Amino acid sequence: MAFSLDSKVKEILKDERASAVLDKFAPGASKNPQMKLVGGLTLRKLASFPQSAYLQEHLEELDNELRAIE
Repeated sequence: MAFSLDSKVKEILKDERASAVLDKFAPGASKNPQMKLVGGLTLRKLASFPQSAYLQEHLEELDNELRAIE
């Protein structure tokens, strides 16, 4: 499965490699129980919320690392 910013959060969290990439940019995200509440959102949509503003400056790098997962 190919991953990107347009992948749903729940799909990213199901994959150990993709969740590790997410944790690199948002430490602890994969273990945060609140992530279940946003599982149906894409990572791009989640990053658009003010609470996730810290991801904005890393979106390109995050997307590149997710796309590199085979």
